[in-house]
Amino acid sequence: MLVAFLHGLILSLGLILPIGMQNGFILTQGALHRRWSRSLPAVITAGICDTLLIVLAVVGVSTAALHVPWLRGLFGGVGIAFMLYMGISTWRDKGGDREADGSTVAWPPRRQVGFTVSVSLLNPHALIDTLVVVGGAALAYSLWPQRLAFGLASVMVSWLWFFALSMVGHAMGRVVLRGSSLLMIQRISAVMMWASAVYLGYILYTFS
Repeated sequence: MLVAFLHGLILSLGLILPIGMQNGFILTQGALHRRWSRSLPAVITAGICDTLLIVLAVVGVSTAALHVPWLRGLFGGVGIAFMLYMGISTWRDKGGDREADGSTVAWPPRRQVGFTVSVSLLNPHALIDTLVVVGGAALAYSLWPQRLAFGLASVMVSWLWFFALSMVGHAMGRVVLRGSSLLMIQRISAVMMWASAVYLGYILYTFS
């Protein structure tokens, strides 16, 4: 069990370190809020979404689902549509309302949750990392206690990482994310979403 736990710990840490859409959003929300606790909706939602994907991967449901053509096409189509929509929405967003000091008003809880769900469950990179890579690695363990230890380590890494990202973002402060700087981040995020939609389409086309 210890070997499986360490395997899950190292694998998940390697997969979650790159700053993608999900991590970037958590980092940004931590920086925008005056009080760190107000960024918790995004942090908790990201943790729950990752936990759900990891559980599906570890029990093998995701691996089986990916080999059902119509189901794979359905989820892929929804993912592509959402990424395109979120990219357009993010590109058009000028940063929201402004406060007296010129800084951007942080997102309310409902908007944080909605966006986090979309970049967590409909992000092709997140889906590949959890459902394919983590799920494939979990299949190496035939005993359920070992799989449980592997999955527990993966879940633990996700939750600790999201909390740490939010805290780091909060430490950076709101000064870093003002005006044109925030607008540039949003434009980059939009392009990343469109690129992810194209990449997901490529994966669906070449999947065998």
